[in-house]
Amino acid sequence: MSDVEAGVRAVDAADLDRRARTLSGCIPPALVALLLERGHEGEVESQARRSEWFCARAWARLMGERGRREDALEVLAPYVATGWWPAARLQAELLESWGRVREAVELARPYAATGGQPLEFLARLLARHGHAAEAFERLRTGIEDCALATALVDVAATAGLDEDAARLLSDRIPADHRCDSPWCCRSTLDPDTALGLLATIRERQGRTDEAITLLRTRSFPSDNGCGRLADLLARHGRLDELRAYAATDARGVATQRLAEVLEEQGDVEGAVALYRRTGGGTAHVPYAAYHLALLLARHGRGDEAIEVMRAHADTCPGEDSVLHPLAELCLDQGRPHDGLAHLDDLKAERGGEEDWDLFWIRLPLITAGAGVDEAVGQARAHPEGDTQYAAEHIARMLHDAGRTEEAVVLLEQHLPANRTDLAGYLIDLGRIHEAVALLQEHDRRPPARWSPWSSEPPF
Repeated sequence: MSDVEAGVRAVDAADLDRRARTLSGCIPPALVALLLERGHEGEVESQARRSEWFCARAWARLMGERGRREDALEVLAPYVATGWWPAARLQAELLESWGRVREAVELARPYAATGGQPLEFLARLLARHGHAAEAFERLRTGIEDCALATALVDVAATAGLDEDAARLLSDRIPADHRCDSPWCCRSTLDPDTALGLLATIRERQGRTDEAITLLRTRSFPSDNGCGRLADLLARHGRLDELRAYAATDARGVATQRLAEVLEEQGDVEGAVALYRRTGGGTAHVPYAAYHLALLLARHGRGDEAIEVMRAHADTCPGEDSVLHPLAELCLDQGRPHDGLAHLDDLKAERGGEEDWDLFWIRLPLITAGAGVDEAVGQARAHPEGDTQYAAEHIARMLHDAGRTEEAVVLLEQHLPANRTDLAGYLIDLGRIHEAVALLQEHDRRPPARWSPWSSEPPF
């Protein structure tokens, strides 16, 4: 047994999966990328051979890019041998990219029998390489899964089986049921999703009116803010219908899409007027003020953008989701004092009190106006300035100012909190072995049973 096999077989698939999902007891992807960026390829290769999955993943891809294909497969082999799907998937992706499609298919087939992501991967792989009909047949057995149903609709286009897919979807749109919340039917292919997928097919067939009608009958016209109906109307230049939709869409998705179309057509004033009508910089339509401010800033009207965000902030005082964009906008426009003035007013309204969750919004503004020393000083003087969460922000300021050693000293005082940030700073200082040891010392054993007092998330 090779050293690499011994190292990885000591970790089973369940442990690999747990570490990959929780990013605990391992070197996370961002720090693997940082190691490579800083020229520490040897460390990444070494750790790849010691059960560090994200190192193995990055190393295999790097070897593949350099034409060292057998080296890539060698480092992946023991991970694949555990039966863990993400490792097998990466190897299949590499094989496909090298033109070894048959091997990729054979590798993925056993996993696809379990359904879910492996089945979707195999089906899309088959469809890309001339076996769309087979892919379609495999997917139709799992159509109750939303992801597999989406893949089936995509594959149907290649297989020439749009009508077959449409019939399967239609069978899952009961006439007497409509979801009354986004969580209804979430474990299966819900009617709203089926209607959306059927609309995709009808649009693809050139039956745009049918697609629009289908999307209008959905209980929730906006898919996670994506606004499929608004996008469809925009794609087909049906701006009058899009305007009518925007006038009734309380979510603001149609308004945003219409404004984007107007801006693309050069009608910036029209887009500005649209946003102002839908809320005038207030909270009548979610995010209208934010998108209006971005639009104004893009077109050199920074002063107006700041005023829009300040007016919006006045309507919802203390909302950090508004104060952060306002502060960033003030920074971008070279007006940090305006951002600080608004925070000062808010603090005064609260009797001079300012919790850390609002105070730390000040730090970049103070740095831009008075320098990092002033920002660090004010941060340390805050009543919560010696907490682990304050240390994260102070350390970032020190690091950004080129004072990484000070950032490290500060974070070391709060271990085990901020472990990943500290490891990143150690890597920047070239203290690689310390960084790796810090990341790996976390207890890798899953708790016997998760509870609110567990140190592990309930994945």
